[in-house]
Amino acid sequence: MLPDVTSMSVRSISKRVIIVLFDGLRPDLINPSLTPNLDRLQRRGAILARQRTIYPSETRTALTSLVTGTTPDRHGIVGNQYLDRLSAPPRSVDTSDDRLMEYLDEASGGRFLGAPSLGEILMENGRTFSVLASNSAGAIRLMNHKARTLDQVTISGHFPRIGTPAAMRERIEALIGPTPAPAPQGTPDLATQSFLTSAFLDVIWPQVHPDVAILSFGEPDTSSHYSGIGAPETLEAIGFVDAQFGRVLDWWEAEGASQGVHLVAASDHGHVTVQARADLFETLEAAGLRCGPVPEPGIDAIVVPGQVGAIYLAEPSGVAIRSAVAAMIERPWCGSVFTAGQGEVDGIAPGSFGRHLAFADHARSADILFSYRTDDAVDPFGLVGRSWSPDWPVGFGVHGGLHAKEMSSVGILAGPLIKSGLVSQVPSGICDFAPTVLRLIGISRPSTMTGRVLTEVFADGAEDAPRSIETVHEARDGGYLQHLRRVEVGAAIYLDTADVLSCSVRT
Repeated sequence: MLPDVTSMSVRSISKRVIIVLFDGLRPDLINPSLTPNLDRLQRRGAILARQRTIYPSETRTALTSLVTGTTPDRHGIVGNQYLDRLSAPPRSVDTSDDRLMEYLDEASGGRFLGAPSLGEILMENGRTFSVLASNSAGAIRLMNHKARTLDQVTISGHFPRIGTPAAMRERIEALIGPTPAPAPQGTPDLATQSFLTSAFLDVIWPQVHPDVAILSFGEPDTSSHYSGIGAPETLEAIGFVDAQFGRVLDWWEAEGASQGVHLVAASDHGHVTVQARADLFETLEAAGLRCGPVPEPGIDAIVVPGQVGAIYLAEPSGVAIRSAVAAMIERPWCGSVFTAGQGEVDGIAPGSFGRHLAFADHARSADILFSYRTDDAVDPFGLVGRSWSPDWPVGFGVHGGLHAKEMSSVGILAGPLIKSGLVSQVPSGICDFAPTVLRLIGISRPSTMTGRVLTEVFADGAEDAPRSIETVHEARDGGYLQHLRRVEVGAAIYLDTADVLSCSVRT
C-alpha cells in the first residue's frame, strides 16, 4: 500500500525526484495488460493527457530540452545530426558521439549548449544528480554533458567508458556484473534495462541518495525501429521495461514516497509506421541539386540522413531555397516545411512557415526543415499513424515529424506534493519537466527556461486549471496547404501538431 503522506508537513519532507524515461513509448500503448505498472502509477498520480515533445521529435534533441527546460532554438541541439557552419571548415555533427559532444563543449569554452542543464543547476545549488541510461552514448552525455568535469554520477548500460566517476562504475560492476553488450539488431534490448534498474536500486539510491536522478530505458524505441511499433518483439520490450519500472515503483511505494521522493514517468517522443518510400534525393537532383550527407566539393545540398528532413544548401540563396521547396511540395511525401522567416508566419519560400514557429531558428538550423507527410490511417498493427520515409523500410517505426502520435509523449507525476487521480487536460511539454523538478526540490527556475512549472498537478495548487489559447497558422502555395497548431499556457508555447491538408501532386 502507498504510505499516507498527506498528513506530513511539506516543510518536513526532504524532497527528491526520480525521472524514469521510456524511449519512444506512445501514451496509447499504456494499458493494464501490457504495462500494469505504468497503469498503476497513472492511478496513483497525475497524468499529463496533452503532453507534447519538441520538434524535431528526435531523442537527443528532446532529451536536451528535458534537462535544459528550453526549446532547440535556445539550447542549440537542433537535431540528432546537423551541419555546423560556424566551424572552419563547416562540419557535420552527429550527436550520438559522446566524445565529440565533450570535445565541442571544451572547444567552445563550456558553451556548447546555449542554456544550463540540470546537472549544472543542481551543482550550483549544492544538490546531487545521477543519470543511468541505455540510450546512445551521445544521448547519455547530453543528459549531463558536464558530468565528467562536475564529477557527477553517469552510468551507461552499454558504454563503460561513459561511466563517471570510474570508482562508482567499478563498484556497480563488482556487485551486479559487467555492463551488458548491445543486443543484436532486431532483438529487444532487455539485459541492459535490468542492469540499470539494479544499479539504481542496489547502488545509486542507497549510496548516493541523489536529489534528482534520471533512469532512462532505451526501449521500446530500438524495437519499434527494427521490428515495428506493434510487433511482438516491441510488445515484449514494452512489457519488460514496464516490469523493470515496477521494481522502482515497488520501492517507491514501500520507501521512497514516505521519504519525500517524487516519481516522474515520461517518454521523449512517440512513433508512427512507415507506409511508403519518399524519393527525396531524386526530387532534389531533378531540381538541379547534387546531394550528399556531408559537405564536399560538388555537393549543392547537404541532406541530413534519417527521418528528420533537414537540408543545408552550399549556396543558401533565397532563389535556391524557393526552387528546392517548390519541387518538394509537389511530391506526395512532403509534409510541413519551414524556412527562414519573413514576417510573423511565413517563410521565405512560398508555402513554408518561418522556422521560428517551430522553435527551430538557430545558427545550426537547416535552410529547409521539413517533415514527411503523415496520415491517421491504421497501420498493420492496428495503430493510428503512418508516414513516408526516405530510409526506413515499410512497416517499421519512425519519428521526428509532427504527427500527433510522434509529438504525443508520456507524462505522469506522483509524490507527496502531487495530486492523486488527476487527468490534466492542460497542454504541457517536455520543457516543463526541468522547471517543475526544480520547484519540487525548492530551487528557483532560471530565466533561460522556456518551460513552465506544472502548477496544475501540485496538491496545493489552484483548483482552476490554467487557461490555454490555441492558434492555427496556415501557409499555402498553389495546391499545397499546411496547418500548424500551437497552444499557449501563460508564457509557455507548445507546438502541438502540423499537417498538410491538400497537395498538388506531380506524378
